Amino acid sequence: MPEPTEERTELTGLFVEKPQSVVAITGKDVSFVVKVDSTNLTRKPTMKWLKGKWMDLGSKAGKHIQIKETYDRNTKIYTYEMKIVKVVPGDAGGYRCEVTAKDKCDSCTFEISVEAAEQEEQADILSAFKRADAGEDEGELDFSALLKAAKKKKKPEPEVEIDVWELLKNAHPSEYEKIAFQYGITDLRGMLKRLKKMKTVEPKVSEAFLRRLESAYSVNKGKKIVLSVEVTDPNAEIKWLKNGQEIKPSAKYIMEADGNIRTLTINKCSLADDAAYECVVGTDKCFTEVFVKEPPITITKLLDDYQVLVGERVEFEIEVSEEGAHVIWMFEDVELSRDDKNSKYRFKKDGKRHCLIIQEATIEDNGMYYVHTNGGQSKGELIVEEKELEVLQSIADLTVKSAEQAVFKCEVSDEKVTGKWFKDGVEVKPSDRIKIAHIGRVHRLTIDDVKPGDAGDYTFIPDGYALSLSAKLNFLEIKIDYVPRQDPPKIHLDVAGNMVSQNTIIVVAGNKLRLDVEITGEPAPTVCWMKGDKALTESEGRVRVENRKDLSSLVIEGAEREDESNYTITVTNPAGEDKANLFIKIVDVPDAPENVKCTGVGEDCATIIWEPPKYDGGAPLKGYLMERKKKGSSRWTKLNFDIYEKTTYEAKRMIEGILYEMRVFAVNGIGMSAPSLNSKPFMPIAPTSEPTKLTVEDVTDTTCSLKWLAPEKIGAGGLDGYLIEYCKEGETEWHPANTDLVGRQSFTVKNLPTGEKVNFRVVAVNIAGQSPPALLEQPVTVREIMEHPKIRLPRELRTKYIKRVGEKVNLVIPFQGKPRPAVTWLKDGQPVDEKKVGIRNSNVDSILFIRSAERDHSGKYTLILKIENMEDSATIEIRIVDKPGPPTQVHVTDVWGFNAALEWKPPKDDGNCDIIGYTIQKADKKTKEWFTVYERNRRTNCTVSDLVIGNEYLFRVYSENLCGLSEDPCMSKNTAVIAKTDLACKRPPYKEKDMTSPPKFTAPLVNRSVTIGYSTAISCAVRGFPKPKIIWMKNKMIIGDDPKFLMQNNQGVLTLNIRKPSTFDSGKYSCKAVNALGEDEVECKLEVVRATPAEKRD
Repeated sequence: MPEPTEERTELTGLFVEKPQSVVAITGKDVSFVVKVDSTNLTRKPTMKWLKGKWMDLGSKAGKHIQIKETYDRNTKIYTYEMKIVKVVPGDAGGYRCEVTAKDKCDSCTFEISVEAAEQEEQADILSAFKRADAGEDEGELDFSALLKAAKKKKKPEPEVEIDVWELLKNAHPSEYEKIAFQYGITDLRGMLKRLKKMKTVEPKVSEAFLRRLESAYSVNKGKKIVLSVEVTDPNAEIKWLKNGQEIKPSAKYIMEADGNIRTLTINKCSLADDAAYECVVGTDKCFTEVFVKEPPITITKLLDDYQVLVGERVEFEIEVSEEGAHVIWMFEDVELSRDDKNSKYRFKKDGKRHCLIIQEATIEDNGMYYVHTNGGQSKGELIVEEKELEVLQSIADLTVKSAEQAVFKCEVSDEKVTGKWFKDGVEVKPSDRIKIAHIGRVHRLTIDDVKPGDAGDYTFIPDGYALSLSAKLNFLEIKIDYVPRQDPPKIHLDVAGNMVSQNTIIVVAGNKLRLDVEITGEPAPTVCWMKGDKALTESEGRVRVENRKDLSSLVIEGAEREDESNYTITVTNPAGEDKANLFIKIVDVPDAPENVKCTGVGEDCATIIWEPPKYDGGAPLKGYLMERKKKGSSRWTKLNFDIYEKTTYEAKRMIEGILYEMRVFAVNGIGMSAPSLNSKPFMPIAPTSEPTKLTVEDVTDTTCSLKWLAPEKIGAGGLDGYLIEYCKEGETEWHPANTDLVGRQSFTVKNLPTGEKVNFRVVAVNIAGQSPPALLEQPVTVREIMEHPKIRLPRELRTKYIKRVGEKVNLVIPFQGKPRPAVTWLKDGQPVDEKKVGIRNSNVDSILFIRSAERDHSGKYTLILKIENMEDSATIEIRIVDKPGPPTQVHVTDVWGFNAALEWKPPKDDGNCDIIGYTIQKADKKTKEWFTVYERNRRTNCTVSDLVIGNEYLFRVYSENLCGLSEDPCMSKNTAVIAKTDLACKRPPYKEKDMTSPPKFTAPLVNRSVTIGYSTAISCAVRGFPKPKIIWMKNKMIIGDDPKFLMQNNQGVLTLNIRKPSTFDSGKYSCKAVNALGEDEVECKLEVVRATPAEKRD
């Protein structure tokens, strides 16, 4: 008989590709692929890999069994793969894969056969037993050389290939030598050994076991499992083995024997208990395998995406639901092994926290990383970028005099970067006069005692980067001329390296500015620095003036925006005056952009806009850099590496249904601003798919009723409602039929032009926008369809409709007919009084309701439907019932002996329904206590018997219908007197019988077997007169006043109750009865046993 799953396969056919049965080689890998088409599925299918009928391989996933799942969005095909690594003989057997999706299911079966790794072919086996030195006779055995008789060989004729081993297996042992001679096998002993291995051993019928172990058991981790067998000999001794090692009794392994049943209980199963078990009785064995299933481990904290530079450390981190869980890390489709000592990956486990660490990331590490548990998976993307070295301060040209010091200095963004200095293309080597220094991010080349030969072009090249910084060293040769005694002052301003325009110096905020101005004049001139209208006189502090001979310096430490201004230097001496004007401009990184917000989302994208920063830092903005992160995460991911110039950006590669936040950096020539404020969280979502199965439900002269089903794909954005639109045939403008979204899946479009052909469409709407429209295949003609009126009277209303007084009456009568029929209700041929009966009508039914039924509501109600000259009607009979009145004229018609005859007449009011009987009661006139004589007596007369002599009796009668007994009875008009008569009792003579007798047990005690903890009793019966004394004994010892035992004697039936017996209460129990005439004794055996554990069921 085919299994149910096979039937469902024929019905649904979800599989596109099914696995095939294979023959696997021990130690090799084998894979099975299943493909499922999800085009017609409303939700993701669930796949199960099973071994046998019930063993779920999902719980066994690990190094040996690997299960993967992929999905192709273009073809909507799910691909499931199961890989068995290094096949072992235990993997052989039948397998099944089952896919379910809501109300659809499909399954298929396949088998794995396992063969030994080194399996010789039959021809090779056969040749092993032939002679190695036979020369040309090696292929066919010839005993002619042994018999010393030379015979001429015949040319062999082509023969049909014969399986020699099949002949040997089926032949009698006496024919082995003949067959070996015929087919050239000389190693007869080796042949017999090989044949013995090849012969199938018939299964031996077990004589030691009545019931063996199941082939396999499955248990959840932490639970207990009971292995049970039934042996033939109840006294047989057994051994339990685990993976061939004998199991010793302990708190974990409990072995019990109960009659023929032997059990092994394994408490708190762990993964170490996943093994092969066997039960040994003498030389007979039975085997089983226990599979320990781990509970599904879910991932509570998902992987984050990382974006790092080459050489940086990466640490992927997750948290799982339980400690000690087994997780599998994968890079793309390759599992990352913990056993490889040379691997760059490090694995860290701390309770529920699991980490994958990459100490120094490389470009090859780019890709998607996955982590799997048996209850879920997560993925995170790693993006590794090349380092970009940023020059924070370049080297500047220098002009120095003889014997002075020249210092070239530059600053880069990475303090680990080293480099070399070159002069005119030749590397500069350190010496006593030339010193090269590298401190943090700053590189210096210092030349002491400058000489003319030091002039030239100097270049700094960082190691590993295609970058060079150059500057020129100019040697200033001093000529001594005759200087007049009086020389007017002169300012020699040379700041060409810092100027961007005439007399303008640009300084980066935070940097130090030292403006050295050479001054000449005799006598030495007086120097005055001015910032705007304010004189600078401080010689110490952040902004100061330093004066030396022939040199005046303006020093600004850590330039700030407030330092930007016009500066004036004035030098005077008796010979004259000189003046120079400078403008110092402070440039900085820009302020952060403002008002970052999301203006639109898609399935995996979002549109972000922002406003430029209020302050550009004094330098033109080059563009922006964007970052995003998942809400709740602290890891930001860069979205662009090249500067983006616009203020609108579309972020892609996002996951639908996940909340994200964005921030933006502004970039100018100085650097990058601080990040903007995070945008409000937004979620990438897509509109739903179009509604399905749009159909027309009804059409009138001005309306059209539509109905449809929800979209197949709704997504994370949910569904807010539907928008219905229509347009006339031949037009292109669609008109909305509803202003507010419709939540239900039906709608009636009103105010349509009669007789026009109209097209309709329905659009699903959610937060992401409108879905594609669902269109009717053909336009609808707006015209009423004439349909005859027809009343669909419910079955229960086709007979009398009975209700009790005070109950509600609510009748719903469905009907059909177009256009809407006129509805009329009549009661007994007259229009219904709507003050007493409520009527409500709709397009498809009419409702008649009565809030509290009264007797006068009873009658025949007629419903009439009319459409022009067409008509249909139906009649309903409603009966409102109540309790009946009492019977009338109850009287006693006759009295004789102990009897009295009563008669009465039916009640005047039957409660609007049939009388189903009468209840008759009697009362003694002395006591006035009433007793029921008859109930539901159907006749209007009865005879009351068993009256007491000498008493006078009263009688009363109640009537009864469907609602119950009448409120009041009817009393009898007369009484019945039972007269006394002269009666004499004459006792016959008799002889008193001697009743004395010795004790005699009429019912013995019976042997019993009871369960521990369940109270029991043993009983017997005894007779004897005088009443015998009863003595209970256990093992010939009298049972005293032990509260555990309760002894009872009820009319000679003797019972000994034993409360919650234990194994100590087992033994022989006896009961002795003693009186003056003798004694008697009975005994029984009571066995107290343990409860038999429940057998393992599939």
